[in-house]
Amino acid sequence: MFFSVLSIIFIKVRINVKWEQRKLSSIAHQTFGGGTPSKSNKQFWNGDFPWIQSSDLAEDTIRGVHPNKFITQNALQISAAKKIPKNSIAIVSRVGVGKVALIPFNYSTSQDFLSLSGLKINSQFATYSIHKIMKKTASQLQGTSIKGITKKDILNKAIIFPISGKEQVHISSLLKYVDYIISLQQRKLEFLKEIKKGLLQKMFADKSKFPILRFEGFHNEWEQRKLKNVYQKIGNAFVGTASPYYVDAGHFYLESNNIKNGQINRNHEVFINNSFYQKQSNKLLHTGDLVMVQSGHVGDTAVITQEYNNSAAHALIMFRNPKDKFLSDYLNFYFQNTSAKNKINVLAIGNTIRHVLASDMSRFSVYFPNKDERKYISNLLLKLQYTITLQQSKISQLTILKKYLLQKLFI
Repeated sequence: MFFSVLSIIFIKVRINVKWEQRKLSSIAHQTFGGGTPSKSNKQFWNGDFPWIQSSDLAEDTIRGVHPNKFITQNALQISAAKKIPKNSIAIVSRVGVGKVALIPFNYSTSQDFLSLSGLKINSQFATYSIHKIMKKTASQLQGTSIKGITKKDILNKAIIFPISGKEQVHISSLLKYVDYIISLQQRKLEFLKEIKKGLLQKMFADKSKFPILRFEGFHNEWEQRKLKNVYQKIGNAFVGTASPYYVDAGHFYLESNNIKNGQINRNHEVFINNSFYQKQSNKLLHTGDLVMVQSGHVGDTAVITQEYNNSAAHALIMFRNPKDKFLSDYLNFYFQNTSAKNKINVLAIGNTIRHVLASDMSRFSVYFPNKDERKYISNLLLKLQYTITLQQSKISQLTILKKYLLQKLFI
């Protein structure tokens, strides 16, 4: 439905008119810098007038500005802060270059901003276009020693826009609609995450031996068992230096970077040669095993799926050969709740880099329901996690669509 509506709007956007190029300085009647009132002067702070910092702006949208600090009228009158009229464009010029927002209320900013006011072209179109320009600038600054961009350089940047105000409205309205859909989907994702967080806190028993929230028909108290009694093997994956065996293409090597939020990701990939892989044959992971991050972000876990069957791993604690099918799924969710994380943090040792020992985890005690209840809990949370993953994918696709439109709708 969304994409069919979008295609209709897209067809209507393109009007065969000329586009014009100007400097940013020429599209606004006024420009404003910013300033920070003295933080030692209590008469300047905790007022009712928004004072915006770079951290109050989001990265990939021109909306959703949430001021965290407010100043007084006194600060506006006698400090470096300036009153900027609503519907102005706030452009971050230093820390956070690339952030741009159309501000729908009167505001002031830190010195890290340049604001354009009294716009001579459609304000939404101008903001989207400047956002694209500043994102490109931020990309060019990456890897350099330059910490920002001068206000003069911003004002000298070129903006190209259609002479037709109607086309400016069409383009900006389409992008605003996409932003609205992304915002709705992000809110749905946050709602799903909150549901999961609540279930994780209430569906696992503590010392009382009874969970707060339970499926109908289950009444027995839970049994406390050590992990060494539910897995046949618990131990470390390879912990030495593996970099000499890295290759461009070979066997995927599972590392702590790949374990996050109860899942395995491929955001960072390392491959090892066949010779080194064969030497790990007695430590290969199999479908249904559980792995835990041993050092750094200790305690993060993931279940080995069919995709990663027979994987070799590095610097992870491996819980292998579970004694029944749903043990690893159950424990993977258990280790995501606050109580379990706190227990692991108590076990963690080390000052600079925290780590947990496989021997300690072998003796780690967990409360277990019977097999049927464990199955119900695991299936519910697996379905919820699948829904969350689908929602994240939907948002990623919409974000890609927005980037595509920004590339194609602007010259």
